[in-house]
Amino acid sequence: MLEAVSLPDPSTVRYPGPWTHRDVHANGIRLHAAEIGPTDPDAPLVVFLHGFADLWWTWRHQLIAFAEAGFRAVAVDLRGYGDTDKPPRGYDGWTLSADIAGLVRALGYTDAVLVGHADGGLVCWATAILHPGSVRAIAVVDSPHPISLRDATLRDRAQRKALLPTFLDYQIPWRPERLLVRDDGAEIERLLRARSGPAWQSSPEFAEVAEKLRSAIRIPGVAHSTLEYQRWAFRSQWRPDGRRFIKAVGVPLTLPILQLHGTLDPYVMTSTVRRCSRYAPGRILKFVDDAGHYAHQERPEAVIGMMLDFVTAL
Repeated sequence: MLEAVSLPDPSTVRYPGPWTHRDVHANGIRLHAAEIGPTDPDAPLVVFLHGFADLWWTWRHQLIAFAEAGFRAVAVDLRGYGDTDKPPRGYDGWTLSADIAGLVRALGYTDAVLVGHADGGLVCWATAILHPGSVRAIAVVDSPHPISLRDATLRDRAQRKALLPTFLDYQIPWRPERLLVRDDGAEIERLLRARSGPAWQSSPEFAEVAEKLRSAIRIPGVAHSTLEYQRWAFRSQWRPDGRRFIKAVGVPLTLPILQLHGTLDPYVMTSTVRRCSRYAPGRILKFVDDAGHYAHQERPEAVIGMMLDFVTAL
């Protein structure tokens, strides 16, 4: 008789720390968030959004630093991730941006600074455009504007080579889900190594990060939800909702924008990030030396310094 495989419970991502875990209901779903900082309603709100196959904990360094600087810092598990609800649909730009705008209101604020990495950064871009009243500013890490990323993938050979192989593989039903959870999530660690800088990979922290992400991807429903972000981005190119989304986000943004990019990022090309000036003409572009695709984890102090300078200047 085969032994039943024990899968992680969603609550396992509620890691202890100086933060408080809470459930926030917004846009028809329950979002899990970790919160730290002043309870004073006048304290500015900063909301952190993680990337692909990740979770709220990716922002652990920034949460503490922002709270110490006087901000109310909240990191959320996006729809389908961690201990947040995992509905069968809603992994499109319209719904994801509405999730975050609803979260800001549910926390008692009219607007917030949004900080995002990779897919979380794409949600920042979308929320800033589709719900401008809810966003005071955005800071994105290794996350180009969605149209800039699309155009670079079509026209830039290096960006196409870096992004398309896995992106297209993820469009196949069910097989990618099995790949992400196989061997206790070994594929997640492989992606971390492939996209990060060598210095971080040899650090003691890397093993802890890999262990947590490998466990989180095996929570029932997470692998499928993770891939639905990628699948909507592909399918929507030929559907009316996708064309409406591209048209909607193709408007230059005038709010304050900080764009950070790891100089060693092999997944998002520097040339792709530079393309974003068309849609964010006033953005501040800064580079994080000796960091790959996970700059906020690989060189947290450098990223924190740049972000705090940006946010406090607001």
